[in-house]
Amino acid sequence: MRAHDRRALGVLCILGVVAAVSCVCFMVLGVKAGWGFILTFRGTKLLALVVVAYSIAVSTVLFQTVTNNRILTPSIMGFDALFVLIQTLVVFFLGSVALVSVDPVPKFLAEVVVMTAFAAVLFRWLFLGAERSLHLMVLVGIVFGILFRNLSAFMARLLDPNEQVSLQDALFASFNQIDATLLWVSCVIVAAVSLLGLRLVRRLDVLMLGRAQAVSLGVDYRRTVAMILAVVAVLVAVSTALVGPITFFGLLVVSLAHLMVGSGRHVWVLPASVLLGIICLVGGQTVLERVFAFNTALAIVIEFLGGLMFIALLMKGAARR
Repeated sequence: MRAHDRRALGVLCILGVVAAVSCVCFMVLGVKAGWGFILTFRGTKLLALVVVAYSIAVSTVLFQTVTNNRILTPSIMGFDALFVLIQTLVVFFLGSVALVSVDPVPKFLAEVVVMTAFAAVLFRWLFLGAERSLHLMVLVGIVFGILFRNLSAFMARLLDPNEQVSLQDALFASFNQIDATLLWVSCVIVAAVSLLGLRLVRRLDVLMLGRAQAVSLGVDYRRTVAMILAVVAVLVAVSTALVGPITFFGLLVVSLAHLMVGSGRHVWVLPASVLLGIICLVGGQTVLERVFAFNTALAIVIEFLGGLMFIALLMKGAARR
């Protein structure tokens, strides 16, 4: 085993231990009720944190691979803005009562289908035949994201103040109230697309070389990228519909994973990103609940740190020029 592979393996072992400790601390610290209730309540929340960490980390790594850019994330395609628009449309036409009165499973599946369909329409830009189509797709995604945010802001201004408050509560990513049924549906969907993604792992390192090199090495570029983007779309749609939008979380954990493992190979970067995501979400939620007593939201802290990471990456790229 080469030196950098030994280093990456050591990092993965350390991250695995830290992630396991974070999960144990989340489950056992501050226990005051019966273990039957604790295992059900905290276990559900822990599983939700793990599913979201896995979905966002994997989707971000895959998206950065096909775009060959470590600054871009799936949220740049307008997924978060589309989620906000869907919630705003529901409140605008049906009222805030609809957010809690509608059966959560059909609502969840409808949101996943709408966001996945939106991604599928954008991804058709890939099949125009030119290499620049991928960059055009990203640009169109950014434009649609801006459009969705402006439409949401316009409709929100027309709402009653009480309706606005209810809407704002629905738009913040929250890990405190997780519907167990939605969680199990999410697990099934994530597991299904992960099985599809496993078939593509060996091609990911080749895709990092670029389109021309991948084709010359025998990779069916269009089909492979289409399958990867389908996996990305479903993972992002599920995580966003389950807990809400978290824009910079994927960028934060994937950037840290690249930095820590010191290798671009997906066999190291993918598990490192997932483990870092679990550490950040589970460990962060544990600290916020046990130390700060819910005085702040985890999503706000993550967005702040992720925003700093984004600025740092931009400055690093500008310095290289």
